[in-house]
Amino acid sequence: MGSIISLSIIQSALELGFIYSLIALALFISYSILDIADLSTDGCFTLGCAVCAMFTIAGHPVLGLFAAMVSGACSGFVTAFLQTRMGIAPILAGIIVNTGLYTVNIAVMGFASNVNLFGCDSIFTWGKEVIGGTWYKLIIVAVIVIAVAVVVALFLNTRLGLSIRATGDNPDMVRASSINTKLMITIGLCVSNALTGLSGGLLAQYNRSCDINLGTGMVTIALASLIIGETLMGRGGIKMRILGVIVGSCLYRFIVAIALRLDVPAESLKLVSAIIVAVAIAFPYMKKQMEFAASKHAAKLENEEYIRQILKEGDGGTKE
Repeated sequence: MGSIISLSIIQSALELGFIYSLIALALFISYSILDIADLSTDGCFTLGCAVCAMFTIAGHPVLGLFAAMVSGACSGFVTAFLQTRMGIAPILAGIIVNTGLYTVNIAVMGFASNVNLFGCDSIFTWGKEVIGGTWYKLIIVAVIVIAVAVVVALFLNTRLGLSIRATGDNPDMVRASSINTKLMITIGLCVSNALTGLSGGLLAQYNRSCDINLGTGMVTIALASLIIGETLMGRGGIKMRILGVIVGSCLYRFIVAIALRLDVPAESLKLVSAIIVAVAIAFPYMKKQMEFAASKHAAKLENEEYIRQILKEGDGGTKE
């Protein structure tokens, strides 16, 4: 077991876990808070990756991260516009935007399927010079993710954030309180997709490359991370739920890293990921069913004991 779990595997899993936790955090806002299944996540992630890559090549890596967030927010605005102004169902709106983003992404990349960032300065090359050692990447992504998590937690507890949360819980009541639900959905999706774009931008600089198919399956990975986090940490307050999202993402990457270490063929990795997602999604239901079966069995034993006591008392009365 020691040869399977090495320090380098833990380090890599934590680095990628922190980066991908931003997508899980984005899905936390759109899916858990607003109750909207945003299927534009895959394309939005690639958009952030592509935009940041082009800015990094131009020599502006930090600006590239902010540009990735802005591009993600624009994607979220289009998705929200289709839902709130065009009357398109959320799932269909996400599919439409995700399909259209393929052309947008490849255009941003100069109509090339991939872009290399080797030899370009990035926040990680700067971090290596300033921090040094072998843990500089983890320190950088951890600081960024923790800062974002704190800002999101504070934002969701503001008046605007509470309005967004209320819109997801009961839109009719919010509408009756003279709050513009369409605006709340738009702001929520813009913030959500901005985090997705930032995650893509960080991964572009982390991998020093960008591929047009990089975002495939991101929504399922984020959903698995979200559910793993909620299963482990529970559905408490906002701060605890955000912490659970980050923990769930790191744990998911850790499971994938172990699967790779066990020499799982590369072509089977998608199947492994699908199994992890299925187990993560089904676990809360299976746990509830097991608890129900256990309580049912306990009630049955108690009922049988009660019947035995009655029969015993009845036999005693007959003998008398």
